Amino acid sequence: MAVATTEYTAHETDIPGLLIFDVTSVGDERGYFQEKFQKAKLVAAGLPESFNIVQNSISYNKEIGVTRGFHAEPWDKYISVVTGKVFAAYVDLRVGEGFGRVVSLEITPNTAVFLPQGVANAFQTLEPDTYYLYSVNAHWSADNYDKYSFVNLADPTLNVQWPVNLEEATVSDRDRNHPELKDVEPMKVA
Repeated sequence: MAVATTEYTAHETDIPGLLIFDVTSVGDERGYFQEKFQKAKLVAAGLPESFNIVQNSISYNKEIGVTRGFHAEPWDKYISVVTGKVFAAYVDLRVGEGFGRVVSLEITPNTAVFLPQGVANAFQTLEPDTYYLYSVNAHWSADNYDKYSFVNLADPTLNVQWPVNLEEATVSDRDRNHPELKDVEPMKVA
């Protein structure tokens, strides 16, 4: 008898290197089981083999409308939701013709995203008690903060259609005051 396991199906996006994965789970009357990250299966589905996790971080978000981002760092991320649902938006901040290109989607426990370095991510919670998990291949450091790029969530040139109006959303002062895209220097990535 074959045992059912998690399967991953990758989808390319309009931002080169940004991949969206459908992630199955195996359920019964007890609940469900899911491999949140299984490298061999993900590589077979399209994840870069060179992606090696050095840190997992979780963002707990109490209310609907908690909004975080846009942040781009010089490392790759694998993003998933443990419980809840988010509206996610990504902006390519890398040097090149894709600079400023936006992709958005909803992420549930059955969705994951691979985010290449230099692509900024932001999300807004659509359900209370949402746990947003991200795995990275380099450590965050306050000493390297000047190497990170940011863009304003409300930038009109990005035209992100946030489900909860940003005036009503819970947003940190730092995230509210990021520069507009026209003032962001494109990020050089390796």
